[in-house]
Amino acid sequence: MTDGGGAAARRAEEEEGARMEQEVRRAVEQAKELQDAAAAHVAAASSEEGSIRQRTLALDSSIRRLRASVGAQAGGGLLDPKLAERLEEELQRAGCIVADGDASSFLPAKAQGGFVRMFLGPINVRASRKEVQLKVKEEYNSYRDRTALLFLIFPSALLVLRSWLWNGCFPAFPVQLYQAWLLVLYTGLALRENILSINGSDIRPWWIYHHYGAMIMALVSLTWEIKGQPNCAQKQRGVQLFLQWAIMQGVAMLLQNRYQRQRLYTRIALGKAKRMDVVWGETAGVDGQLWLLCPILFIMQGFEAYVGFLLLRTAMVGVVSEWQVIFCGILLVLMAVGNFAYTVQTLMVKSRFKAKMKSERRSSRS
Repeated sequence: MTDGGGAAARRAEEEEGARMEQEVRRAVEQAKELQDAAAAHVAAASSEEGSIRQRTLALDSSIRRLRASVGAQAGGGLLDPKLAERLEEELQRAGCIVADGDASSFLPAKAQGGFVRMFLGPINVRASRKEVQLKVKEEYNSYRDRTALLFLIFPSALLVLRSWLWNGCFPAFPVQLYQAWLLVLYTGLALRENILSINGSDIRPWWIYHHYGAMIMALVSLTWEIKGQPNCAQKQRGVQLFLQWAIMQGVAMLLQNRYQRQRLYTRIALGKAKRMDVVWGETAGVDGQLWLLCPILFIMQGFEAYVGFLLLRTAMVGVVSEWQVIFCGILLVLMAVGNFAYTVQTLMVKSRFKAKMKSERRSSRS
């Protein structure tokens, strides 16, 4: 009985071992078959992707060539202005279809700059799917909305506390905390804007460079000693004006976010802008909005330059002679001049475009 039971147990063990071996062998074979099928699929997809890429590049080149040809013939009087305008709108709409659809992932990507590589390393931040690109844009818009509110709340709280609690003299820590927040803020904006540009956004290079300068200024200001008494009000006059300018910048950002984004959505619906385009240019609004935005922008730019000159003057007369004061003053003046020049340039472009449209309408009516 004992030998019979042992033999039966050994047979059961052998059968179980054979069954497990067969299942393992079957799993190995299935893994090989799956690998072969996946490799064949990748090869076929790569071949098809190459064909679509060639078609996309050819169509993009054709659209660019046709737009240049229409512009040249219209400028030379060989093409009716009304027809040229209609053809230009259709070509622009075709370009937006290519740039806004899934085919955009097959267009050549912009080279990643050193700023992105410095923070993220040599990875590809170009999204292959359009919905992912749009999520990046929406996150950027949300970040700007939160930024505008904090630009109002943070400096306003510091100015109120200065009058009510700190007897007209800022303590060092709250101001340095605000400057550290500015460093994080502008770094986040610049990083997001670089990624948006790589993914096909039309964001202007000047705004990215402007945020580079703001990052450097925030970093330098962290090392700026904020002295208290005596003569606290005189020594901290630049800090006070800088906080007031930050409040004005927050107001301007809120207006841009509210008015210009509505206009951008309209342009996207008409096929005159891409879905990846963002609100930063001062001329994205309609006339009534520009009458409100432009004075605020010019006042803010003038105030920015004034704060920079004030910092330079305090350094020249010896009130605050640290190198950080001189550096921040020069940087503020340069950024104000750049903002003013860019705003005037874009307004002139818009004015010339509107004048051209009016003249074409008059000529078509006559």
